[in-house]
Parts: sequence; structure tokens; C-alpha cells
Amino acid sequence: MTEAGKILASEEMPTEANGGPDRILADILRLVETVSTGIAAEAIEGLCVCAPGPLDARNGIALHIPTLPGFDDFPLAAMLGEKLPYPVSLENDGIAAAVAEWRYGAGRGVDNLVYMTVSTGIGGGVIADGRVLYGRMGMAGHIGHMSIRPDGNVCPCGNAGCFEAYGSGTAFTARGRVAAARRRDSSLSRYADSLHARDIFAAAREGDALARDLVAEEAEILGQGVRNLLHLYSPDLVVIGGGIANAFDQLEGGIRAYIAARALPPFRTMPIRRAELGDRSGVVGTAALAFAHAKRKA
Repeated sequence: MTEAGKILASEEMPTEANGGPDRILADILRLVETVSTGIAAEAIEGLCVCAPGPLDARNGIALHIPTLPGFDDFPLAAMLGEKLPYPVSLENDGIAAAVAEWRYGAGRGVDNLVYMTVSTGIGGGVIADGRVLYGRMGMAGHIGHMSIRPDGNVCPCGNAGCFEAYGSGTAFTARGRVAAARRRDSSLSRYADSLHARDIFAAAREGDALARDLVAEEAEILGQGVRNLLHLYSPDLVVIGGGIANAFDQLEGGIRAYIAARALPPFRTMPIRRAELGDRSGVVGTAALAFAHAKRKA
């Protein structure tokens, strides 16, 4: 990608999670070789890899990636840097997406932005006063693990009542499956254990009462999280991405209603937008961060 945001080449391959670090590193290097074909190494300013946390982004270390066995205290950036002739850095995927939307997407032109991704889990990143907010070890922005119900459901992280344990697409789908099993009068009951979040949103559009109640509940939960983020960071804008954002039009009203009722008055009209870059946000954000890291090292 160029610094202006133009993607010159792209390539995808499935993540072989059970292959361990050696397989993942080899696959990353193959992808780098493919997309950089025909480009002189000296013309490449750097490579940035994004991954789910927790990470020590400052030192390029994957502290623990639950979905990738073997990535515990793993020096990912250094290992790749030994194989490549340009700087390599590591970033949290939520921060990368936040930077992408700030530089090239829904957040262009603002200095204070909170990005929230809602899909399998909940993550995000924060731009404060025109700078990425990193915090200690570069781990700021783990918004999915703020508690909204301290005595509530257990989160995959082991804590109880995390925002992610209630507001994620995974949690939304789980609530839908339980509710559908109890309500045979709903069109959702035909899905049984195959029910997916997209099915709930589709049924809600068609007027299914249970589906509409589930969507309203999800919007309220997301509203709780967004309200907390408004109070913490006072952003110019909140951007919502991830798979759940595909139904942003169905959720926006409920999110705004919760904020209007529960946020402090100065925050009640804060803009909330759907992310613009979709599944390109990680790629675009990591490329933008690669340029930023290269400039700092120059």
C-alpha cells in the first residue's frame, strides 16, 4: 500500500492456527513475497503485522494469542525482521483498524476517535488529540474487557461480566439460540443450533417479534459500552466496525436511545458512524502504521 492509501497488491490465505509459530511465520513470509513481487526492497519502508491481543506492541512480542497455539511471549516482529531487509513492527488489530478509519475512512478529519469492532469478540482502538493511544506496553484499547455486569456471564478471558461476554456477535448469537429454542412461534426456531447473528437481523427486518426483541437488547448492550467509552475518552466520533456493523442501521437507533437516556448531557449527541473500510481496515491500518514506524526510526 502507498502512504496515500492505495492498495497496490493483496493476497489472502487461511490461517493454519494449529501449525504453530513456524507455519504461521512461513505463511506470512510467503504472502510478503507474493505481494512485493516486482518491487525493489529499498522501495519498501516497512512491514507491520496486526494480530489480536494481548500484545507488547512496543517490543513486537505476542504475549498470548488464544486462537494461535504457541504464540506466548513470542518475539514475532524480531523473528520476521531476521528474514526481511526492512523494519518489522507488530500492532493490535483493533488499533490498526482504528488508524485505518481515522486516516482513510469514517474518521477522516477528526483528532479524537474511538473505534469499536464487534464480531466474534469486541476490540478497538483510541485516537486521542491526533495520536494513537497506546498506554503501557501498547495495550490500550481492550474495550471488550471493561465490566458492564460485574457479577454476570463469564468471559473467555476468565473475568465475569465483560462487555465482550454480552455484546459480541458470539454472545448475541448464543442468546438468540436459547431464545429461539423457547419460542416455537418465532421463525428463528427452525434454525436450532445453526442460528447465526445474520439470521436474527434478517428475521427482524421481516418483522419477527423475537428477533426484533433480540436486536433491541443487543443495541442496548452496545449502547452501554459506547456510553462508557464516551465518558472515558470524550471523542469527536465513535466508529463501529466488525461483522455486527453490517446491521448498523438496525442497531443505531437503540444505541443512540440508550446514550440519550444514560450519558451525561454533553455526550448525548456525539456522532456514531459505521466503519467505511470493512474487512480492509486491518490491512490499511497496518500499512499506515508501518509508514509511521519507519519514520520514527529514520
